[in-house]
Amino acid sequence: MSNGTPPPGPLRRGLTTGRLQALSDGVYAIAITLLVLDIVLPGDAHEHLLRSLGGLWPAYLAYVVSFSTIGASWLGHNVITEYLDRANAAFIRLNLLLLLVVAFLPFPTRVFADFIGEDSPERVAATVYGFSLLLASCLLWVLWQYAVHASLVRPDTSDDEVQLLTQRLTPGLGGYVILIIVGLFFPVAAVIGYLVIALFYIIPFRDYRRLDRFPRRWRSAQRGGAGQQQEGS
Repeated sequence: MSNGTPPPGPLRRGLTTGRLQALSDGVYAIAITLLVLDIVLPGDAHEHLLRSLGGLWPAYLAYVVSFSTIGASWLGHNVITEYLDRANAAFIRLNLLLLLVVAFLPFPTRVFADFIGEDSPERVAATVYGFSLLLASCLLWVLWQYAVHASLVRPDTSDDEVQLLTQRLTPGLGGYVILIIVGLFFPVAAVIGYLVIALFYIIPFRDYRRLDRFPRRWRSAQRGGAGQQQEGS
């Protein structure tokens, strides 16, 4: 029975990442599910159903773009947490800030879908939408940069792996800024550009596949090492 004295052995510095990953996955799942609730037929759709379905194209476009963007953000977040050895209080708070923005994304998605085709409101809606996507992308990049500079990544992570993930997270930032400006004149074209950025993160290009193999290799090595220890005992 313990007498209140801490157990012998080195104390772990930092916090485990299991609950952080569980909360993050839950928020991403809810946000991505809420998007479909904004695709609603008008009350008189029964009179011209086909025309009503076709008239919802802004909602379809916004849904696909936001679904792809949230999915891309989740993929990046998943890779980041795979590289984490531990977390600290600041990292957890940055992660909560990212989740705050991700959970907010269904709102600007609905605003854009509702006001597309209405000239001035369309430009405002596209700008708010673009800034929301940019903020989510920036926070994901900041999360990774903080993890690296605070030495929260696994000690066996190579410089090549760090550089590769940084390169994958960076290009979209400038793209969002350019497309936000484009959206002031051509809102629909800007939103299609946001989809292209999301697909850049989602489609497994060669470098991305290389990056995705690093954590798997590490886990395989861990399992192999554990098996050898069992055989030895």
